[in-house]
Amino acid sequence: MDRRQQKTREAIFHAFSTLLEKKSYNHITVQEILDTANIGRSTFYAHFETKDELLNAVCKELFGHIIDSAMDKTHIHGLYSNEELPQSVFCHLLQHLQENDNNILGLLSCESSEIFLRYFKDSLNELVQTQFINHNRKRNQDLPQEFLVNHISGSFVEMVLWWLKDKKKHTPEELDYYFRAVIEPIL
Repeated sequence: MDRRQQKTREAIFHAFSTLLEKKSYNHITVQEILDTANIGRSTFYAHFETKDELLNAVCKELFGHIIDSAMDKTHIHGLYSNEELPQSVFCHLLQHLQENDNNILGLLSCESSEIFLRYFKDSLNELVQTQFINHNRKRNQDLPQEFLVNHISGSFVEMVLWWLKDKKKHTPEELDYYFRAVIEPIL
């Protein structure tokens, strides 16, 4: 993708995110996205066939980026300029969430949040599967693996929502400690 196409795609993503902060996904029209991004209809359709395809692309970019960043601790975004990298992938993930790249926290708490929470949880499932279930599972061998992955991912999403409602009063390190204290006994 050339620079001009990338810039157009970013304008579409930004317009879509801006609209999502104001209204529900179901009430956003392609025309509103076009007007907000200041692009033509043919330009939009050169990038996305439907509004749903745009939603899918936005979610893949947001959550793929944040999950990949958490799994690859060398991808640090300047988070740890004077500090050591965190031991926990959950702490690393929370620190990326706290940075709030691309207004991800706004999308997780907007009127259409259920859509983004589903994508977030699905992205977390892979992280939990690869980082914990495949490597650290010592207890509860009789519980289905899918159940544990779903439980841990769901609990993490709920913790993030609680953190947002609580106006992020706790640090990522504190949340990581709380979360690991709850999940480690079941692994």
